[in-house]
Amino acid sequence: MPPKPSARPCVLCIDDDEDFRVMLVTRLRHELFEARAVGTAAEAISSTQTQRFDLYVVDAQLTDLDGFDLCRRIRDVDPDTPILFFSGAADEADRKRGIAAGANDYVIKPDLDGLLGSIKRFISGADGAPAKVIPLNER
Repeated sequence: MPPKPSARPCVLCIDDDEDFRVMLVTRLRHELFEARAVGTAAEAISSTQTQRFDLYVVDAQLTDLDGFDLCRRIRDVDPDTPILFFSGAADEADRKRGIAAGANDYVIKPDLDGLLGSIKRFISGADGAPAKVIPLNER
């Protein structure tokens, strides 16, 4: 796995909405995280090959591959790093599909405070310690 670029926990945000990506990265940086955002699954896969992340935030609806398939692909190469869905796909079936694909949590847009709370729960500390995977049934 490639080296981590910073001592701060690093989050990769994958969402096809550019305005949302800018807003989320700004908010994460304000919360003292490193954050990088990409708009496609292809960019996300490429990013995972060149940089190590402490957590992934994935939208279920991407333009080039759905987020559920992307989640499975990330899990294939990175089985331990937490993956959180943050999506407008609000059906219970979508949440179950996300968890089945390997995500640790599924937060429905636009609950940004809920997403930030979930990110903080899954990142073990702001000192750059490795991410800790917490199974859903232990939260």
